[in-house]
Amino acid sequence: MYDFCFTIPYGLILIGGGVYGFVKKGSTASLAGGVGIGLLLLLAGWLSLQAFEKRKNSYFALVLETVCAAALTVVMGLRYQKTSKIMPSGIVAGISALMTGFYLYKIATGGNHFPAGAKSE
Repeated sequence: MYDFCFTIPYGLILIGGGVYGFVKKGSTASLAGGVGIGLLLLLAGWLSLQAFEKRKNSYFALVLETVCAAALTVVMGLRYQKTSKIMPSGIVAGISALMTGFYLYKIATGGNHFPAGAKSE
């Protein structure tokens, strides 16, 4: 699986969650955090997709994705420990931990791999 296949939906979910938190509870922290990190992830996913279309890897995008996911894992994990609320902190911490693991795996294995036999232009 390619990193951008997960990064773009992950970023959109975070943006949606940030907007939802702002609308529902008036939380500007949710808006800034969710939308800010979500937009960074969308940028990283787009950079990775652009590189993939050129049959290259964007290690900058992989590092940016990893840093964003790891930061969310820590921040939301600490919030979950403090509040014991599954939604949103526990869910976001869990998803972010999985994404951090996925990104570290992608870095360790050399990024996105290209299908054999595909023509490069």
